[in-house]
Amino acid sequence: MARYTDDSRERVRDAVDMVDLVSARTELRRAGPNSLEGLCPFHEERTPSFGIDPVKKVYHCFGCGAGGDVFRFVQETEGVDFVGALELLADRYGVELEREEEDPQAAARRQRRERLQAVMERTAAYYARYLWEAAEASDARAYLLGRGLQEQTLRRFRVGYAPKPWDHMVTRWRAGGYSEEELLAAGLVKRGRQRGGVYDPFRGRLMFPLADHRGRVVGFAGRALRDDQRPKYLNSPEGELFHKGRQLFAADLARAAAAKSQSVVLVEGYTDVIALHQAGIENAVGMMGTSLTERQIGEVARLVGPGGTLHIALDADAAGQEAMLRASRLERARDLRFDIVELPAGTDPADLVAAEGAEAIRARLAGAVPIATFRVKRILVTADLDTTDGRNRAFKDVWRVTGTMDEDVEREDLVQLAASRLALPPNLAARLSTPPPADEEPPRRAAAGEPARSGPPPRLDPREEVERTFLALCIALPEPGRDALRRVDLDAHFTGAPVRRAAAHLREHLSSPTDGLPEDDPELASLVAELALRAAREPGDRATLDVQMLQLEVSRLDRAIAAAMREAPSSVGELAAERAGRKAELDSAVDRAMERGARAG
Repeated sequence: MARYTDDSRERVRDAVDMVDLVSARTELRRAGPNSLEGLCPFHEERTPSFGIDPVKKVYHCFGCGAGGDVFRFVQETEGVDFVGALELLADRYGVELEREEEDPQAAARRQRRERLQAVMERTAAYYARYLWEAAEASDARAYLLGRGLQEQTLRRFRVGYAPKPWDHMVTRWRAGGYSEEELLAAGLVKRGRQRGGVYDPFRGRLMFPLADHRGRVVGFAGRALRDDQRPKYLNSPEGELFHKGRQLFAADLARAAAAKSQSVVLVEGYTDVIALHQAGIENAVGMMGTSLTERQIGEVARLVGPGGTLHIALDADAAGQEAMLRASRLERARDLRFDIVELPAGTDPADLVAAEGAEAIRARLAGAVPIATFRVKRILVTADLDTTDGRNRAFKDVWRVTGTMDEDVEREDLVQLAASRLALPPNLAARLSTPPPADEEPPRRAAAGEPARSGPPPRLDPREEVERTFLALCIALPEPGRDALRRVDLDAHFTGAPVRRAAAHLREHLSSPTDGLPEDDPELASLVAELALRAAREPGDRATLDVQMLQLEVSRLDRAIAAAMREAPSSVGELAAERAGRKAELDSAVDRAMERGARAG
C-alpha cells in the first residue's frame, strides 16, 4: 500500500472545501457560527441530525453515530481505504502527493502500475484524436452523429476509433518505449495463435474508454462497425488493471449527479449512456452487457448512498428482461430501491432520446415501477392461465415474490392482482402474504464488506455524557481547556477507552483536533469529530467548563467509594468527606453558571 508523507496529508486536508465535499451528498444549511446541518447521507431520516464543522473539517451524525474527518467521509461514501480517499481528494483539489521511502519491491510494483495506466491514458487520447482527424474513421463519425450524439459530448466521454492495421498500435507503443509484455499486461495487444507475434485486437472499431472511480482509463470496449466483425462488442481482457465485473461505464462522470439525486439510471449500451448524459440525465451509467454483478450493485450503492434508487432501463428484448429478473435477486443485498423503467418494444434509451427527446425518458423514469411489481406483472402476463398447471406455476412464482416482501401497500396490491387474475380462493390468496417454504425463499443477507447502520447508536449514560461534554468544552475554550486537560487523570476521570484516547489526543492537538489522528483508528476519528461538532454547536463558557470539571471529579469519587466499599471499607469515610466537599463546590459552580446565563439572556 502506498505511503504518503504527513505533510502531503495535511496539505490535502487544507485544500479540501468541506462544504463542497459534503454538499454533493446532502443539502446543508447553517446551524451555528461554525456548523452546518443536513439529512444524514449514511442512514434514512426525516429530521436533520447530521452536521459538519467546515473550519475543523469534521462531520458527525447524532442519529447513527457516523463521523470523522474529510478522509473518513470519502472512505465511507466512496468505499475506498484511507490511501484511496487521500488520492481521490488530492486529484480533486489539485494537491501533489509526496511518497515516503518505499522498499524496492513496492516501488517496482507501483512504477509498473503507473506505466500501465500511463499507456492506457495515452492510448485513449490517441484513439479520440484519430476518430476526429483520420479519414478512415469517417464511417465511425457518421454512425455516432447519425445517432444524434454531438461531438462535444463524445469528446467528454473520450470516444475514439482504433486504426485498421494489425500492427499500428503495437509499432507505436514499441517506439514509445513500452515492451511487448507491458502491452499484453495492459490488454492493448493479443498474441497470435500461429506465429506467436502480437497484434491489435481492437482494430477498426469504435473505442469507449472504461475508467475507474478516479477517472483513470483501465480498459476499453470496442464496438464493431461492420456486419462481418465479430464479436459486436470486444472488451479488454481481465488483467492487472481491468476487471469487468467491477466496472460501470461512466460511473466517474455520473458520480456528482448520482450523489445529488440519490439515484442512478442503469442502461445497457455505451451510446445509451452518452445519449442520456447529453439529454441532461447525468446520473446514467452502463452495465456493459446484460450481466449485472453484485460488485456493480456495490458500486451503485456507493454512488447513491443508503436508501438510494437504482432505475433499471434496459433494452426491451429477452436479454434485457432476463437481466432485470437477475437484478431482483441482488436487491436485498444492498440498502437500495430497484425500479424498472419500461421501454417500448424494440427500442433502447438512445433511440428514445433521438425520437422523442429528453422529456420522454424523464416521463418514463417518473413512471418507473418497483421491481417486485414488474416481476409479478410479468409472471401473470406470460403465464398460461387457461390450464390448472399453468395457474399453479404462476401462483408459486408470485408467492416467491410477495412472500418475501415487507407488509405494505405494494404487497397487498400485488396479492389482490394475483388473486384476481389467477381466480384464487381466499385460503390461497392469503398464503401469498406469508413467507414461502425455506427452499423457495431467496437468501436475505447483507452485502459483504459494507458497514451496517441498522439503528441509532447506544444512548450514552450520564457519566459518558459528562465526559464528552467536558472534552467538547475544552475544544471550544482552548486556553482554559488546556489547563483542564492537564489537571485530569485519564484513567481515573474517564470510564471508557475511546474517551481516554480522545482526551490524550486532545492534550496534544486541542487547537486542531483532527491533526495527527491515526489512520487505523476510525473510532477515535469519529469521536473527535463528534466532540468538535458539539463544540461548534454549543460553545459554552469558562463557568460551564468549571461545572463539567467538577462533575468529572464527583463521578471519579463515586467510583472510588464503590471500589473502597468492596476492597477497603476503612477508607470510605475519608473519600465520602472529599466527595461532600467537591459536591458543594459543584453546586456553587452550577449556581454561578445559571446566574451568568440569566444575565446574558
